[in-house]
Amino acid sequence: MIEIDGLTVTLGGRPVLDGVTASVAGGELVYLLGRNGAGKTTLLRSVCGMVRPSSGHVRVNGRDLASAVSPFTEIGVHLAADGVHPGHTARRHLRWLARAGGTDDGRVDDVLELVGLSDVADRRFADYSLGMRQRLGIAGALLGDAPALILDEPVNGLDIDGIRWLRGLLRDLADEGRSLLIASHLLDEVARTGDRVMVMDAGRLAADAPMTDFVGGHADLEDAYLATVHPVEATA
Repeated sequence: MIEIDGLTVTLGGRPVLDGVTASVAGGELVYLLGRNGAGKTTLLRSVCGMVRPSSGHVRVNGRDLASAVSPFTEIGVHLAADGVHPGHTARRHLRWLARAGGTDDGRVDDVLELVGLSDVADRRFADYSLGMRQRLGIAGALLGDAPALILDEPVNGLDIDGIRWLRGLLRDLADEGRSLLIASHLLDEVARTGDRVMVMDAGRLAADAPMTDFVGGHADLEDAYLATVHPVEATA
């Protein structure tokens, strides 16, 4: 479970998050929506401990990650598709990641197969397409077999087969009882698989509702989203 309580983040004297309170239960696939600059990535980075809040706190699986013996096995994180040394192979990167996270590398081959990279596991990262880089990032998030996962725009760069694969993977992970918080701009995918929607706007949580409740009364998810972030224009 991911619990966010009164999270406020100020960067360079400017508030980026303003008192955000939310939670993601085990078995939930929750999508985080919002315009560019709304605070989505800062929220994800705060949840996994990469950004220190000015106030408020985050608990993952009932504890502060700073007190966890192995944060790597508490929460899986994929925030960027380019955070790998270009000379590393996928296999080498995942082995390094496992050891840096304080676990053995016994799951490396398993996650490579799960994300469809087994056949190219010994190619250099520099030779990977964006879609392959996304798959490797997802493999890294799954490596610790954590019960909570956060992903930032994981669909970007995937081809049609990759999008269908990821759609099924995310649903399977949630059905296993994991907590998933995913930032996305692709509303079609959000509508297909999401259990709940959170909408960030100007650093605040503008909406947090089950998918059916959020869309209810609107033509579709896009209309519901636009009515949330542009209420005056939507009314007009």
